[in-house]
Amino acid sequence: MTTQELASALGVSLRTVTRDLNWLREAGLPVSAQRGRLGGVTMLPGSGLDLTRLTPGERDHLSLTGLDERQRAELDASAESRRALSKIAATQSSRRVHELLPLTDVVHVDSRPWRQAQVSGTTPASLIGAVRRGRRLRIEYDSPRESCARDVVVDPYGLFAKAGIWYLVADCDRVPWMYRLERITAWKEVDQPRRIRERQTLATVAAALVDQWEHDHAIEVSATIDRTQIERARRIFGRRLVRDDHEESAIGHKVTIRFLRLEDVRALLPFGSAITVHGPTEARAHLHDLAAALAHHYAPSP
Repeated sequence: MTTQELASALGVSLRTVTRDLNWLREAGLPVSAQRGRLGGVTMLPGSGLDLTRLTPGERDHLSLTGLDERQRAELDASAESRRALSKIAATQSSRRVHELLPLTDVVHVDSRPWRQAQVSGTTPASLIGAVRRGRRLRIEYDSPRESCARDVVVDPYGLFAKAGIWYLVADCDRVPWMYRLERITAWKEVDQPRRIRERQTLATVAAALVDQWEHDHAIEVSATIDRTQIERARRIFGRRLVRDDHEESAIGHKVTIRFLRLEDVRALLPFGSAITVHGPTEARAHLHDLAAALAHHYAPSP
């Protein structure tokens, strides 16, 4: 066929046909094109179309292998990701030597935290286009530690999914931050290219921020946790909780819990008397004040 016939049949421009033919050849398909009166586009005789070949978009979506189906849907990436994975599954099944059940039948991934409510705010799908265009963003961020939303201009590295929660990883005045998407109440593109730091990528910046959150602290609390509550405490505090295996008694487990700020020790209140804080003194005093204020709040009316 001629390129004009292809363009007419597909309802696209000659330029699009030429671009797609170039891609087909680069992908290794047996397609040739000859110019001139007797020329045209030919697929070599006897060759078939390999349906397992991935399109550029499908190859790109394979980088999302860490996401579960719900997270792919949040990125509007379900269709192309499913096509890419189904093509790979087709090639694997044809080469299978042993009769094993497919992994998709015996492994299911759900990255959401337990008891997570439906969140609102900015969606990953609405933001991904602006992030991929490499533009600066002006966001309105409703931080829980501030009385009102703040307006900042950021240089985005990309979107980061951690424990079922989406974050925008970006520099603000050359300082890296993770902005929780559900707290971004408004955003718009700035007509300027992003200005990220040299030799930094989304993966390196996100890893550094996670490590900082898990290990940086201003206060270390020494405590004993009841045996029945130690696993719950591990789920809540993660790496911030360090258990002393040499200090175990009939009462419970001796632990050290790291907090970024003194105010953060309020996270121990839900454990009630199942946890006993031994020090430092300011942590015990702050918990006493918090508990007293809570008792006063729920005191019976006169």
